[in-house]
Amino acid sequence: MLAYEPLGRRLIVTQIYDHHGNVGTGSTPLLVLDAWEHAYHLKYRNARPDYVQKLWSPVNRADVAARHTAATA
Repeated sequence: MLAYEPLGRRLIVTQIYDHHGNVGTGSTPLLVLDAWEHAYHLKYRNARPDYVQKLWSPVNRADVAARHTAATA
């Protein structure tokens, strides 16, 4: 997950374990990508690098930028 951490006024990348809400206290999620095996196994089998490459296609960069702007305001 890419998040904005307001205390340090910086972007952080963190891992969310077991799909629980263990987001850093006070941080604002900007972009979350699911790279667990269940997300790609049926279509990509063991070709995780192919899945990760395709994962960026649907990312709405303008929305992520808007979230960042809102978080830093």
